[in-house]
Amino acid sequence: MAGRSIMDSLTEGFASLVFGKVETSRPPVRTSSSQAQAVYLPTAAPGLGDSGVIIGREVYSGKGYVYDPFQLYGQQLPAPHWLVLGESGNGKSALEKTYVLRQLRFKDRQVVVLDAQGEDGVGEWHLIAESLGVTPVRLDPHGVRGDSIRLNPLDPAIATTGQLALLRTIVEVAQGRPLDERAGYALKAAHLRVGEAGLKYGRQPILSDVVEALRTPLTSAAEDMNVTIEDVQAWGLDVALVLDRLVDGDLAGMFDGPTTQGIDLDSPLIVFDLSAIDRNSIGMPILMAIVGVWLEHTWLRPDRVKRILLVEEAWHIINSPFVAQLFQRLLKFGRRLGLSFVAVVHHLSDVVDGAAAREAAAILKMASTRTVYMQKADEARTTGKVLGLPRWAVEIIPSLTPGIAVWDVNGDVQVVKHIITEHERPLVFTDRAMTESSADMAALLAANATAAALPPGSAEETAALEAAEAERIAALPAPAAPVRAIASGNQQPLERERRWAVEPIDADGDDELTAIAGTLFGKKAELPYQQAVETPENLDW
Repeated sequence: MAGRSIMDSLTEGFASLVFGKVETSRPPVRTSSSQAQAVYLPTAAPGLGDSGVIIGREVYSGKGYVYDPFQLYGQQLPAPHWLVLGESGNGKSALEKTYVLRQLRFKDRQVVVLDAQGEDGVGEWHLIAESLGVTPVRLDPHGVRGDSIRLNPLDPAIATTGQLALLRTIVEVAQGRPLDERAGYALKAAHLRVGEAGLKYGRQPILSDVVEALRTPLTSAAEDMNVTIEDVQAWGLDVALVLDRLVDGDLAGMFDGPTTQGIDLDSPLIVFDLSAIDRNSIGMPILMAIVGVWLEHTWLRPDRVKRILLVEEAWHIINSPFVAQLFQRLLKFGRRLGLSFVAVVHHLSDVVDGAAAREAAAILKMASTRTVYMQKADEARTTGKVLGLPRWAVEIIPSLTPGIAVWDVNGDVQVVKHIITEHERPLVFTDRAMTESSADMAALLAANATAAALPPGSAEETAALEAAEAERIAALPAPAAPVRAIASGNQQPLERERRWAVEPIDADGDDELTAIAGTLFGKKAELPYQQAVETPENLDW
């Protein structure tokens, strides 16, 4: 070997004889990147399992995303409660509606929705309720439509201690401060009096009875405290004025009588239509407190049914320390009875620095599942700090596109694209006011007016109603093509994939969940359906 001395050769030979041949260098391997990628196989984090409700697809891995708090509770979830956040128009309502529709496919599921958002004079869950043959429970202080109902805070179904706690909450929410001891005693004495009178005369006490008892206290109430009747009357005056709003004031017509009979608590879906209430008025948190306590005592039962309580505009609960305390107890108690609480909120900054910061933190801590849609950068940082999201998730939240959200399931963080089937789209579409033309709306109102003028129950009325519904569906805009993009700079065009149009075998078949499964997992999941045909217009990106 040129350049090497005899001594080097002897040294190497001696070392090889003693230690064996030692290879000190290897020739390089040259290859293309497309060939070398086989060395580094693609990997993805494990999912949440395959039992539960199909939500959509993980964006980065392409895997189907399945979520169910009842299936995950105990092992992967310490609590079955769920918080949904995000700016308007990014898909929160669509997610919740499809989630409820898919949960109701299980026989042991029951859902209550507090629908606080209105559309076309009714709650935005009206179409879903109508499609399932459910009549929403409408609370309307003005009784314009004539179909509003009453919920009695003194309903005998509510325990005596629950009634008194609810009355205190109503007054505290209205006054914006805790009830002092003297006013609390006057309320307690009045509540005890009307309760005893109800038992004696065999009738259901109502709020007007409490107002009257506060105005005219008994001598015994004064003697127990060694004060005059005038003192007890003065203590309860402000309380009486607050409760009078629910009897004769601007909130009358909802809680000033016995509970309306006929509310079907065994229905798979119960929708409380709160859209007639001003969302910014003091009536909304009062209303949610009363509904929440009434449900706690009448709806929750140890019958192994898995129940979901979904609250739109839930900041009315989280932002009020008095209402939040009631719901804290409901959430803790509900876990033993199979309750999953779902709160839909726009911004966490609305509540984390408010008067109910401590109560809000307690409720947020109970929510082991958090879904965050697009938010502005400042709000995303606040959300990430409060919820403890990883930095990468916080950074992409401002650039999320509609229908895509960051999911944090007890620390398992994924970016998920929600999938809506064509069967579900007409039911979950909630922004018609921004997309319909005035001409479309005028035609729809005219069709409804024509139907209203016809004899009720007649064939002509039925035909007119069907025509109005057809016009409403026809007025819906075509759905925008979904875009699989997370943030600027991550919008690489994807190759077209084969997708399959699925049709039920018969007109009664409604298992469109299999269509979602087919979209996610391939044709093998579409066995209950007819032979599929490839349709480019239905391709999903």
